[in-house]
Amino acid sequence: MSTIRLHPMRTSLAVGAATALLALSACSSTGGETTTSESPASSATASASAAPASDLPKTLVFAPLALSIPAMQGLSEGVTGYGGSQGWEVIVQDPKLDPATQVQQVTEVLESGRAGALWIIAIAPASMTDVLHAAQEKGVPVLINGVPADYGFDGPQAGITFDTIDYEAGGTALGEQTGMCINEKLGGEGTVIYGASPAGTAGKEESDAAFLAALEATAPGVEVVQTWDITDRAASQTDVGSILQAHPDVDVVAAANDEGVLGAIGAFKAAGKELTCATDFGGNDEVLALVEDGTMFATVALQFEQDMIQSFDTLAEMQMDPTAVGPELTVPLEVTSSAS
Repeated sequence: MSTIRLHPMRTSLAVGAATALLALSACSSTGGETTTSESPASSATASASAAPASDLPKTLVFAPLALSIPAMQGLSEGVTGYGGSQGWEVIVQDPKLDPATQVQQVTEVLESGRAGALWIIAIAPASMTDVLHAAQEKGVPVLINGVPADYGFDGPQAGITFDTIDYEAGGTALGEQTGMCINEKLGGEGTVIYGASPAGTAGKEESDAAFLAALEATAPGVEVVQTWDITDRAASQTDVGSILQAHPDVDVVAAANDEGVLGAIGAFKAAGKELTCATDFGGNDEVLALVEDGTMFATVALQFEQDMIQSFDTLAEMQMDPTAVGPELTVPLEVTSSAS
């Protein structure tokens, strides 16, 4: 099994939890906020956790979508643990998926003077524009999901880092891995079906277009004979089962997420058919195990643990000069393949 790290793209919309860092958590809860006590910074990240050039406190306010979402809860614990290990206090808010509540909570802590840095996963980006302006006026650095245009800006901003997922890169990697499997195992010929994200899903258009272009470039002449929209695993199994009745020669499946490919694998098993090439853009533990045992050819995975660390370190560096223009960052991607 081989692992390929794509170009070092960095941080972002953290919809996955940094579960490996949960052991670092040492938190206590009060009301709607969670805080950690400070601890000495490690020498490995001394530059990021050194005393800031400004008078801002070493307090990070983390405003996720909602703590009822397991991934957000896990990420908040990872941020809390890692921040505490770097000598920072971390305040975790819970807007419960309500944009107005998120704006109110962030505004209150910003006006209180407690915030030394803000990490916001905006529920409704447009609602946070005034908050970003207020943070700039106070010289408090911010890391937020999306791109400048989402918040009414026409480019990079002083004191703000915008972070995104590079869906085009993910779709490209998925198309390349699917084509590589077809070339390696099917002599360059195969019958392909594709599980796509539903309409309206973030990055769908970029990811789908990049997948098809990369597949054609890697395995010329191969076409996708049918697509289905992924909702969940059970529905995908049903949908792919129906597709197999119309296209019994299908031997290649690519999917935009784990639930799609896992449902497709279930459909092939139920039909007693061999699935030669299976790939996806996801990479949960179940999928990684299937890649390791050869059931799947490859998975393209967003690296949220790396993203969490890079996000925090970026904010710590920005605090040293809150007037500097923040970088635009994206989540790291990694390809894990069963190919030798």
